[in-house]
Amino acid sequence: MSETTIKGTSLSRGERLQVMLDEDELRVIDDFRFNNRMPTRAAAVRELLRRGLEAVGYTLVLGAKSSSYGVRNGGDGEGESQAGSE
Repeated sequence: MSETTIKGTSLSRGERLQVMLDEDELRVIDDFRFNNRMPTRAAAVRELLRRGLEAVGYTLVLGAKSSSYGVRNGGDGEGESQAGSE
């Protein structure tokens, strides 16, 4: 599944994940988003997910552009490694 942005930029994220949040959870995510000047709630959730995964020992590829806010670098699945998966 390939999507494009309003400006026509191709997105390589192929999966959607729907998450239900209560008002307090959404408020905290919005606060994080605005304090870190992130463009969307989705970007904030991906960044929080990336940070959470790193906190529990998953090594993610570093060096992503600040505009990508992706959990993985490049979005193609290449270069990922997980701590403890060997």
